[in-house]
Amino acid sequence: KMTTFDDVLEQVGKFGAFQKRIFVLACLMSLPFCIVYVGIVFLGFTPDHWCRSPGAAEMREKCGWSREEEKNYTVPLLEHFDGSKSFSHCERYAVDWNSTAISCEDPLILFRNHSDNTMPLTSCQDGWEFENTIGTSFVIEFNLVCSDAWKLDLSQSVLNFGFLLGSISMGYLSDRFGRKMVFMIGLLTTFLFGVLTAFAQSYPWFVLFRSLQGLFGRGGWMSVYVLLSEIVGSEYRRTVGILYQMAFSIGILILPVVAYFVHHWRWLQLAFTVPFFLFLFNYWFIPESPRWLISHRQSAKAMAISKKIAKQNGRKLSIDFETLKPEDEDSTMNNPSVFDLVRTPQMRKHTFILMFNWFSISAVYQGLIMRLGILGGNIYFDFFISGLVEFPSAFLILLTIERVGRRLPFAISTIVAGASCLIVAFIPEALHWLKTTISLVGRCGITMAFELVCLVNTELYPTFLRNFGVSVCSAFCDIGGIVAPFILYRLAAIWLELPVILFGVIGLLSGGSVLLLPETKGMPLPETIEEIESGHRYSKQNRLVKDELFFNPVFNSSVTCS
Repeated sequence: KMTTFDDVLEQVGKFGAFQKRIFVLACLMSLPFCIVYVGIVFLGFTPDHWCRSPGAAEMREKCGWSREEEKNYTVPLLEHFDGSKSFSHCERYAVDWNSTAISCEDPLILFRNHSDNTMPLTSCQDGWEFENTIGTSFVIEFNLVCSDAWKLDLSQSVLNFGFLLGSISMGYLSDRFGRKMVFMIGLLTTFLFGVLTAFAQSYPWFVLFRSLQGLFGRGGWMSVYVLLSEIVGSEYRRTVGILYQMAFSIGILILPVVAYFVHHWRWLQLAFTVPFFLFLFNYWFIPESPRWLISHRQSAKAMAISKKIAKQNGRKLSIDFETLKPEDEDSTMNNPSVFDLVRTPQMRKHTFILMFNWFSISAVYQGLIMRLGILGGNIYFDFFISGLVEFPSAFLILLTIERVGRRLPFAISTIVAGASCLIVAFIPEALHWLKTTISLVGRCGITMAFELVCLVNTELYPTFLRNFGVSVCSAFCDIGGIVAPFILYRLAAIWLELPVILFGVIGLLSGGSVLLLPETKGMPLPETIEEIESGHRYSKQNRLVKDELFFNPVFNSSVTCS
C-alpha cells in the first residue's frame, strides 16, 4: 500500500509546533490586507462640502461673519426626502462678490429676484470648500464630489473586479506552479502596487494601481491560506480556517487606530503596505505545500519537508513513508461543466440559491462597512466597534454548526441582518444608542452568514463538481462587491437610509431562500449528482469521507471575500 500525506500527518503531527509557527506567520500576513479590502472608509471618506465662492472669504473677514453665516450667503439650504435640511453640495448663489455695492448686512439683496424672492444659482465652477477634518482623503485631493462622485463608487467596484480576476488567475497559478511561489509573488506585487497607489498623482493612476494591488493581494492571501490548510490534519482545518479569517478581523480593529494617528491617506496607505515587503523574508521560513509537491510527482521534496515537520514537532517518521502518492492517483473524476450545475432540479435549486446568497451577503457586508464613512459620526470609534462584532460571530458559528446544524444558523443570521437594516432605517437619530446597537446586531448577522455560506456551499456539491461549483458560485461574491458602492453612495445621495432599506430587503430574501436548502449537519459529502437528487447519502461507515472543507485551492478563492 502506497502512502498519502494524510498518513504522514498521523506520524509527524497534525497541528504541532511546525504548523503552529506557519499558522502565526500566515495570520500576521493576513492583518494588513484589510487596507485593500475596506480601506476606502478612511482613504476615501467624503467630508461635508459646499461650493467655493471667490471673494466670499474676504467678505467674511471684512464683515466679521461666522463660517455658518458665510455658507448662508453663498449656498442654498435644501430640504431632503426625510424632512431634514442641509446646505447644497453642488450649487451656489450666482453672486459677484467683487461688486463694491455689496453690504455686510444683506449682501444678497442686489441679486435676489424680488418677484418671487429667489436667488439665481450656478454650479461649483470654482471648486469646493471642505469641512475642517483631522485628515485628508483621495476624495478631497481629486475633488471626487458632485458630478464626479461616481468615481468613488468606481474605485471600489474596479477593486472588486480585481479581486474576481485574482481569485481565478492566481488560484490557477497556485495550482500550477505552487503555493509558495504565488504567495511570494503576491507579497512583492502587493507591496509595489501599494506604494504606487500611495504616490499616484491622478485619479486614473490611483484606480489602476489599487485594482492591481487587490488582484495580487487576493492571490497572495489565498495562496498562504491554502498552504496552511494543506499542512494540518483534516479535523483542524475548519477551526484554523475560521481563526485565520479572524486575523483579518484583527486587522480591521487595527485600521481605525492607525488611521486616527495617521491623518493623510497617502501615509496611511504606506503604513499598511510596508509590512508586505517585510513578509518577503518569510521565504526562508515557510515551505512549499507537501500536498502540492506530491500531486506534481515531487515526492522526494515532500518527504524532506515532512521530515522537517517531524523534527520540529518532536516526532519520528518511520521508514515505511519513503514513497508517497497523490491522494487522487487512483480516482477517476468526471470533467465538470456549468451545465452540471443546472441540469437537474435539486442541483439547479442549490446553484441559484447559493449564487444569490454569495451576491447578497457580499453586497450587504461591504455596504454596511462602507456606510460607516458617510454617517458623519466618529468614524474611528464606529469602525472599531463594528469590527469587534466579527469575533462573537465566529464564536457563534463554532458553537452552533455542530449542535444545531448549518441551515438554521445560516438562515437566521441573514434574516437578522436584513431585519436589522430595515429597523435601523426608521429609528430616529435622537435614539442613536438604539440605532447603533441594532446596527451592530446586523453586522454580526451578516458576518456569520459570510462564514456559513462558505461551509454550506462546499457540502452541497458532489466531489467531482465541488471545486468548480464553489468557484462559480463564489464569483458572485465579487459581483456583489462591484455593485455595493453604487447602491450605497448613489442611493444615499437621495436619502441616507435608502441603501440600508434595500440591503434589508436583500437580506430577508436571501435568508428566506436558505430555508429551501437541505440540512447537511452530520451528513457525508456527496459523491454523485444522483445522491443530491435523491436526497440520500451513504453512511460514514460505508465509505471513507475526507473532510475537504477549507482545503481545495479553488474553494479558497471564495473564503477571501470575507
